[in-house]
Amino acid sequence: MEVSLQRSRLWNDVVEQTKVAKEKGVDPLLWALQMSSSLSSSGVALPSTELAHVLVNYICWDNNIPILWKFLDKALMMKIVPPLLVLALLSQRVMKSIDATLNLSEIFGLQAMDPGILVVEFIFSIVWQLLDASLDDEGLLELTEGRVSMWAIKPQEMEIDGHDIYDEKKIEYHERLRNFNTTMAIEIIGQFLQNKVTSRILYLARRNMSTHWVAFIQSLQLLGANSAALKNSKALTSEALLELTSDSRIVLSRECKTSSLQKFHAIMAFGSLVSSAGLCHGSSHSDLWLPLDLVLEDAMDGYLVNTTSAIEIITGLVKTLQAINGTNWHDTFLGLWITSLRLVQRERDPIEGPVPRLDTRLCMLLSIIILVAADLIEEEEEEEEEGAFDETEYGFTNHWKEKNFARNRRENLVSSLQVLGDYQGLLAPPQYVVSVANQAAARAMLFVSGINVGSTYFECINMKDMPINCSGNMRHLIVEACIARNLLDTSAYFWPGYVNGRINQLPYSVPAQAPGWSSFMKGAPLTSVMTNALVSNPASSLAELEKIFDIAVNGSDDEKISAATILCGASLIRGWNIQEYTVQFITRLMSPPVPADFAGSDSHLIDYAPMLNVLIVGIASVDCVQIFSLHGLVPQLACSLMPICEVFGTCIPNVSWTLPTGEEISPHAVFSNAFALLLKLWRFNHPPIEHGVGDVPTVGSQLTPEYLLLVRNSHLLSSENIHKDRNKRRLSEVASCSSPQPVFLDSFPKLKVWYRQHQRCIAATLSGLVHGTTVHQTVDGLLNMIFRKINRGSQSITSVTSGSSSSSGLGNEDNSLKPMLPAWDILEAVPYVVDAALTACAHGRLSPRELATGLKDLADFLPASLATIVSYFSAEVSRSVWKPVVMNGMDWPSPAANLSNVEEHIKKILAATGVDVPRLAAGGSSPATLPLPLAAFVSLTITYKIDKASERFLNLAGPALEYLAADCPWPCMPIVASLWTQKAKRWFDFLVFSASRTVFLHNSDAVVQLLKSCFTATLGLNIAPISSNGGVGALLGHGFGSHFCGGISPVAPGILYLRVYRSMRDIVFITEEVVSLLMHSVREIACGGMLKEKLEKLKTSKNGMRYEQISLAAAMTRVKLAAFLAASLVWLSGGLGLVQSLIKETLPSWFISVHRSGREEGSGLVAMLGGYALAYFTVLCGAFAWGVDSSSSASKRRPKILGTHMEFLASALDGKISLGCDGATWRAYVSGFVSLMVGCTPNWVLEVDVDVLRRLSKGLRQWNEEELALALLGIGGVGTMGAAAELIIEKDCDS
Repeated sequence: MEVSLQRSRLWNDVVEQTKVAKEKGVDPLLWALQMSSSLSSSGVALPSTELAHVLVNYICWDNNIPILWKFLDKALMMKIVPPLLVLALLSQRVMKSIDATLNLSEIFGLQAMDPGILVVEFIFSIVWQLLDASLDDEGLLELTEGRVSMWAIKPQEMEIDGHDIYDEKKIEYHERLRNFNTTMAIEIIGQFLQNKVTSRILYLARRNMSTHWVAFIQSLQLLGANSAALKNSKALTSEALLELTSDSRIVLSRECKTSSLQKFHAIMAFGSLVSSAGLCHGSSHSDLWLPLDLVLEDAMDGYLVNTTSAIEIITGLVKTLQAINGTNWHDTFLGLWITSLRLVQRERDPIEGPVPRLDTRLCMLLSIIILVAADLIEEEEEEEEEGAFDETEYGFTNHWKEKNFARNRRENLVSSLQVLGDYQGLLAPPQYVVSVANQAAARAMLFVSGINVGSTYFECINMKDMPINCSGNMRHLIVEACIARNLLDTSAYFWPGYVNGRINQLPYSVPAQAPGWSSFMKGAPLTSVMTNALVSNPASSLAELEKIFDIAVNGSDDEKISAATILCGASLIRGWNIQEYTVQFITRLMSPPVPADFAGSDSHLIDYAPMLNVLIVGIASVDCVQIFSLHGLVPQLACSLMPICEVFGTCIPNVSWTLPTGEEISPHAVFSNAFALLLKLWRFNHPPIEHGVGDVPTVGSQLTPEYLLLVRNSHLLSSENIHKDRNKRRLSEVASCSSPQPVFLDSFPKLKVWYRQHQRCIAATLSGLVHGTTVHQTVDGLLNMIFRKINRGSQSITSVTSGSSSSSGLGNEDNSLKPMLPAWDILEAVPYVVDAALTACAHGRLSPRELATGLKDLADFLPASLATIVSYFSAEVSRSVWKPVVMNGMDWPSPAANLSNVEEHIKKILAATGVDVPRLAAGGSSPATLPLPLAAFVSLTITYKIDKASERFLNLAGPALEYLAADCPWPCMPIVASLWTQKAKRWFDFLVFSASRTVFLHNSDAVVQLLKSCFTATLGLNIAPISSNGGVGALLGHGFGSHFCGGISPVAPGILYLRVYRSMRDIVFITEEVVSLLMHSVREIACGGMLKEKLEKLKTSKNGMRYEQISLAAAMTRVKLAAFLAASLVWLSGGLGLVQSLIKETLPSWFISVHRSGREEGSGLVAMLGGYALAYFTVLCGAFAWGVDSSSSASKRRPKILGTHMEFLASALDGKISLGCDGATWRAYVSGFVSLMVGCTPNWVLEVDVDVLRRLSKGLRQWNEEELALALLGIGGVGTMGAAAELIIEKDCDS
């Protein structure tokens, strides 16, 4: 305590001694000598930190006079205070002083006392004060909303003397001086914006003080448009001043002095559609959109029922590709049209089978893609409106912004459609839509001719009767779809070349009472003739659909059925202009409201049975299910089907309803149709591996009833935050209309019981049947019903015993009597019935033919039982406990008739991949065998007729049969295909293609070979360099079918992979293989023919440097294409989970591992290109999964995974992690990855920890990547703004 008091008195004496010296004017050197002597005698160690604090505290700022600063200077010279500590203490005091004087923290709202931040605020404030003072001088300040400046710009607001002036000459002089000062101030503003250092610092203000920057720019634009002084300036013009503040002018990094950035520019230059087309052989502007091609084609998989709207997926992908490719919106929209047109042209004549046909592809082009464009345009225009609102709120309106940027995307949409007319090869309509395209062209021609006709005219005339050629193409259909959604107006009809001419009058008139939409809207009754006409022709407007929907809700029973039939007709399949409304109305009708006068004890849904059945049957086709999936309505559709299944599944079938067609339906029929459709919406029929059996479930295993309801409920929960998202707004409206409350599986107890039984059946051997229970009695009754004609001696065939069930049969009952039980009770008993029948067949008590006939009788009695039969057979096949049976043509059907033919066609299909097809039978003589459950299942399915009535149930059983056969040893699937092709010869192509896919499911090496074929085809590596084609065309080819080249032709590897990957058990290994193939492709590109030949030319060329740049740019173009493909394959194969595993685990392991050292020629180039390839690959994977912005739900997971990866990069740069890869590869990867983040995904940088960004910046500077380091800090937010400012100043000092 005493020591502390002594030290306190000592420093008080120092202050007093200094004060006396100040007053007496003592020489500073003498003061320093005396102070040094005094402190030394007092035992204070010099230099003294305590003295530094005392002196700085004394001087700042109460004693801020020159002599004291001289005292401090001599103290530094005499080393009695630490210099660095004094500077640090002074800098803090200076910062606080500047901030307090100018109120910078209060004005800008930034409290961090970072020197760099203060520099940004200070420079920004100076320029803004000059601006406001200039506006005030010219009387323009009052034109702003605020009318006053936030700065002290008037003399009375400053601490300066003012003098009254009465002399006229002095007044005139001061006026000239003021005008001169105003001009000088404006020119100084221009110099601030032009100067290399200050312009970059102002860029930091623009990024991190956006609200204030917009206000500043508004004032600057006001000055530029109205300043007289600026017009008189010889150094600066109004246009030049505004250009200095444009997006293209104010940038952080203007130079690319570092070598890696110079090389990386070649990648970034792969931007516009025109310039990139000639960069390398084998690529074109089409390759920019390769990921979109793959996503669109993937959506055509009939086994994919997606819970996420294709509109949302494609919109996010388009924004990602636009950012990564750096294209403008004209090229982006043009790429979108070209890609979707390729999708249609790829399958102009699709193969026959239970797969999506042309309707689904046309839905994608003419509905989904149009809605994507509409969402993109609305997003921009809503942002501009909100921006204008915010700006008005702050007291200004950004007129300049509106003039230059408003409707930018809309205008680019128009220009892209005008240019699209040049792509005639893509615009040729498939035969299926030729007449519709011709009508669209005729409509435009009549409008241009000044002739106004209704839709009925086109429903009645033949285009051949038109006096001039009205041949339409796909662009006419696209334009009509855009006009219907207000993206275009009818001025598009006047585009050059859009119509072929004009006419003066119509060929003939239309009957006034012709049935059609026009007469219906005028009040014509909904007769059978009218209904047929409306079913055959799609509605052309929302008003027409709304009238039909109103009839479906409020009309008579017969009118409701007619309205439902109409909605499920051409308006659903071909009503592309209003398709989103059609699917919404159908979905809403699936959940009809409770009538106001309803008083029954049963569900009100029973009264709607006929209408509901018409709707369910009407949308049960493969194409219709895919259309609902593309529009994102699968979750809501499932939610609507569940109560229908619950209600009609509990009804005793003692009632029926007669449809207008005369068909009679029962509760069992309604239930079966609804249940079959519900099961198509989730992957219930997949092998047990999908349900968690095994370490790595494949993609899609989350598609369960609970998950579908969870997604549907999320549409309700997000209703408060969807005003910015047009697609989510649509989904929320549909969900709210059907049920405004969340729905859970517990609301459907019968469905939940069946679902749990289904899960138990898959997980374990069937058990639990207790003798004498209701279920046991139901089992006996069903066995007696389906095997009533079969008897073996004295024992009924139904008296069978297996390890899982026991039934004695009911021989004394009337076997012709069908159980009058609710459907749910029957479904509960079906597994035991099938188990008993299969056991009897295995023991020879039941012949295979009798087994198939009995199961078919069961399925005919209750079609929904087919689902439980599928569930049982799926489980039993996977258990491998049943002996195989010989498909010999006597007991079981034989595939021998065309098995060898199937094998040859499989080889043709896979010819382009280089994959070896295993022989179907060794030596061709071994008998064909199948596991008993699979043999029974295929025998059951081939008993069905291939007609419309059986289609919806075959669509349920078909995929299950394929997955079961694929899960069995080779060659089970070819045998199944051979059996089915004997029944359905027109499905031959489809069945053989399905069989060919199983080659990859049994051999991981074949999958790797397929992936390699994808890279080889896309990059054109297997073709001579001069004639290399590659690209999207080689990857996806012409789809699949025997309509090309006079028979089945090899299928492009991309198509094969898209139809295979969902069934692969192990997806995780794909990432490692794709990375390996990507690096192998880089070596081929760098050391292969094209680049090697061009590098040889450099030795003798006069323009060697120019050719080197072209050659490097061409190589990097192909590298980028390889990265596009690699990222697309990983994302499609495993979605978000696989991408995050890649970034978090696979890539760090790859960089740490030691790889083969490159001793071959060009190894340095290979290493560099490899690093850039991995950088592109990683950013693309992340962008595909997370998006480039924060609009998707997946983006919420981005900060954690991205932060982990950035921490890995920073730690490696810090030397904390030892790397095994080539140093050039690592450097190229880091610089490329950071460059892409800075240039393409700046929002990501804001999510990274500030300390990590600083460490990364430091590491980049050690590589002499100052520009990149600065760019990274510049977009890192307020946390890195200070460091960025310091780096800018430091670079200027070094230069």
